[in-house]
Amino acid sequence: MEQNRKTDEKTIIEGCRNGESWAQKKLYELHASTMMSVCIRYVGNYETARDILQDGFIKVFTKIDSYSGMGAFAGWMRRVFVTTALEYLRQNNALKQSKELDDFHNDFEDIQPSIIDQITAEDLLNCVAQLAEGYRTVFNMYAIEGYSHAEIAELMQISENTSRSQFMRARNILQREVEKLIGKEYAQQYKK
Repeated sequence: MEQNRKTDEKTIIEGCRNGESWAQKKLYELHASTMMSVCIRYVGNYETARDILQDGFIKVFTKIDSYSGMGAFAGWMRRVFVTTALEYLRQNNALKQSKELDDFHNDFEDIQPSIIDQITAEDLLNCVAQLAEGYRTVFNMYAIEGYSHAEIAELMQISENTSRSQFMRARNILQREVEKLIGKEYAQQYKK
C-alpha cells in the first residue's frame, strides 16, 4: 500500500512537471486542505488565506522542477506555502514589530488537569489566530513548524533577538488567553 502511494505521488509530480492539468488537479485535491490550514495559521483570516493558497499552488506548479525528490514532497510543499505566507506578510509590513523581551511567569501550578483537558485544539488555534501578525508568524514558525530563531530571522529579515522577543511575547499572550479559557471552564465546572 505504501509503495503504491509513493508511486502515485511520483506519477502526479511527474505529471505536474509536464504541465498536465489532471496531475495539478490531483495534487491540489490531495494537499489543499492541509496547505489551507498552514495559510490560515499565518494570516489569521480565511479570505487572505485563500489568496495565499492560490499563490502557493501557482508557485508549486511553476517551481516543481526544484523539488529534487529528496525528502518528503509534502514537506517541500509546506515550505513553499510558509514562504508564500511570509512574502505576503512582509509586503504588508506585518513583520516590522520589534519589541524587547518581557519577563514571564508560568502560573499553571494551581490548575487541575481535568480542566485543561476540556480546552479543545480549536480553542487553542483560535487563540493563536488572535495574535498580532508578527507574533503569530514567529510562534507558528518556531513552535509548530520547528524553525530555529536563526532561520526565522533570515526568512523574515529580522534579527534573532526580535524573533526570540516576538516568540516570548506570543507565548505570554497565549498563556493569558489559556488562563482565561481555563477560568471559564473552571467556572462552568463548578456551576454544575
